[in-house]
Amino acid sequence: MRNRSGISYILFGFVLLSAGILLAQNTPDRALIVNGKSAGMTVQMGGHAYIDVETVAQITNGSVTLEPNRIVLTFPAPGTSAAPSAAPAPPAPPPGLSRNFASMAIAELAEMREWRGAVGTILTYGAPVVGTWPQDYHDHVQASLMQVEVAASTAADQDAMQLLRNEFSNLARWANDVVTTRQSMNATKTVDPNVMQNDQTLAKISDCGRFLSSMLVSGRFADDPSCH
Repeated sequence: MRNRSGISYILFGFVLLSAGILLAQNTPDRALIVNGKSAGMTVQMGGHAYIDVETVAQITNGSVTLEPNRIVLTFPAPGTSAAPSAAPAPPAPPPGLSRNFASMAIAELAEMREWRGAVGTILTYGAPVVGTWPQDYHDHVQASLMQVEVAASTAADQDAMQLLRNEFSNLARWANDVVTTRQSMNATKTVDPNVMQNDQTLAKISDCGRFLSSMLVSGRFADDPSCH
């Protein structure tokens, strides 16, 4: 209360003193300019300039209360003056990939690479398909993929999970095509030494695998055409 009263007296004293210095006796009413803006008119009486108390309240963001025996002028507490409206803050970035999901997804990609390498051996060396290992690889990688899906806990995890599913689907179709071709004894694709370099489907799978590894390590979701 003491500080508030002091501010009030200083403000009134400043207004009256400034007006008294600038204005001479019996001069006409003049406009009051505060910080370059019009704040109303001053009234000249007895060599002094006076301003309406409600105008003072408006200038200082205060308030006026009219009571039967007094007029109460209240100034805002320091630090509570109205501030200009600021531009809305930009939306917070979405949460990144959860650490557990990223770790499991990276391990899943390693298993996919192993599967891809085993099938690639058929193309490179024309190796025969013996036993159930192609299906065993498929089932193992698929089971691991389901565990990674359970670990997806954020929106970014879910988005990355969809790309991981796409990589699995593309790899499964490619592996099945290679194995089926070899089992049907169509060796055209298995004796060409450049068959893997010229395989566009395999190139897309490899590109997506490299992109996913980099994205998962970064901890932030991103997208790439190779994973679609």
